[in-house]
Parts: sequence; C-alpha cells; structure tokens
Amino acid sequence: MLYQQIAQNKRRTIYVMIGFLLLVTAIGAAIGYVFYDSSILGIIMAVVIGGIYMLIMISQSTSVVMSMNHAHEITSEDQAPELWHIVEDMAMVAQVPMPRVYIIDDPSPNAFATGNDPKHAAVAATSGILERLNREELEGVMGHEMTHVRNYDIRLQTIALALSAVVSVLVNIGFNSFWWGGGRRGRDNEGGGYIQIIMMMLSILVIILGPLAATIAQMALSRNREYLADAGSVELTRNPQGLISALQKISTAQPMKKADASSAAMYIGDPLKKKKSFAHLFDTHPPMEDRIERLRKM
Repeated sequence: MLYQQIAQNKRRTIYVMIGFLLLVTAIGAAIGYVFYDSSILGIIMAVVIGGIYMLIMISQSTSVVMSMNHAHEITSEDQAPELWHIVEDMAMVAQVPMPRVYIIDDPSPNAFATGNDPKHAAVAATSGILERLNREELEGVMGHEMTHVRNYDIRLQTIALALSAVVSVLVNIGFNSFWWGGGRRGRDNEGGGYIQIIMMMLSILVIILGPLAATIAQMALSRNREYLADAGSVELTRNPQGLISALQKISTAQPMKKADASSAAMYIGDPLKKKKSFAHLFDTHPPMEDRIERLRKM
C-alpha cells in the first residue's frame, strides 16, 4: 500500500509540473495575443523570462530562500551541537552530502530544506523546534528533510517557486500594458468576428486567473511530496513515533512570525497556520491528521 502511494505521488508530481509549464506558456500566449498582436511573441517572452528566473533560482536558490525566511547559517557544531549532529547522522543514513545548516529565530517549531541538488542542499530549523522537540522527534523531522534532499524535491520546489514568480511577472506585464496602451487587438479589430471576441475573452480570463492556477499547482505539488517525505523519514529512522510526535507538536503551535508566504510550501508544517480552504485547493500541506494516520499504519 505504501509503495503504491509513493508511485502515485510521483506520477501526480509529473502531471503537476507539466501543467505548470503549460500554464506559463498559456499566459505568455494570452498576453501576446491581447497586447502585442502575436501569441508567438508572448510565448517567446514567457520562455525568456522563465529561463532567466530559473537560472537565478537554480544557481542562488539557497541564498534567496534563506534570506526570504530570515535564516542565519551555523558553520560549526559548537553553535548548535544537537541539530548539527542529527543533520549529519540523517545525511549519512540517507547517503547524501552533509547540507548547510541554518537557524531561524522564531519560537514556532518548523523546518525545511532547499537547494538545487543534494550537493548544494541546505536545511533550516527554527529556534522553536530546537527548544520543543526531543532528539527522537528532531531525528524524525530531519529524516523528513533529508528525504526531500535525496528525492530532489528541493529542486522541484525551487522550480515551482521560480515558475510562480514568472507567472506574477507575466501578469504584471499584461496589466501594465493594458493601463499604458491597451490591447492592440482591441484597437485594430473593432467590430471583428465572434471568434476573435471569444479568443480575446479567453485570453483575458487566462491572464486574470493565471496567478490563482499557479498557486493551486504549487500547493498540489507540495502536498504530493509531503507523504513521500514522511515515509522516507520512517525508512531512515526506523521510528514512525518520533515523526508522529513531532508533527503533533508542530500542528498545535502558533504561526511563525516572519515566514515567507511564497516559500511556505517548503516547510514540514504550514508556517502560516492558514484556515483550511475550499476543497483543500490552497492548502500548502496535506491535513496533519491524514499524515499522522498514515504514519501510524506503517
């Protein structure tokens, strides 16, 4: 049952990433059609902007994400001995290089991993998680994060973050074009046929709903990977109870004070503690009760 769920999550991840890329292309085409009289021009613009953002995020992902979340790096075990040794142990068991270690000064217990690949990975833990979790629980959390590193989920989340930023940039370009000059098709084709009117309406709808769809895609991507990382933690620690106890403490804690909303999906638990949204479309994480229930069945 567990391995079937893992395989299903991997397939869903592929579908979501394909959908994400198609969304960026569709928004670019819509902007080109409405404002520049050329869907091809819009697609080229989307590809160029997307490529630039991807290069920046892939090459500087750790620095960017850690800065967004106000994390500071510790460079020796003397600064946080228990965290350092647990990360070192979990990395060894997962057979990945020792990642860089960061601490976020926040009383709410939480943690995440980021980076481009296992050789350039980093993990961050809040001061609250170090204070409130015992060693067994912290091992469960770091086992979860090392699974994200081992499975290249960190790269996947980096790409999703970059694509979400690209969608925002493209939509801003579209709205700025509207305010500063309006759509060329709107001026040059007044009184056009019904097909052009329908295409215009559909294009505008894609531009308006693009950010919403990007958010849903990013959240779905995160939810699919969390179950897999939970299972990976149990595989590394051989102790589901440690992670169960950690998740229970994280779920009942107060929201983080300075967590970056755009990278909230990277955390092991929702750092913003938002109210559950309709049909879970905007939830950054699977329901904590479901995750705990699956862990109890292992």
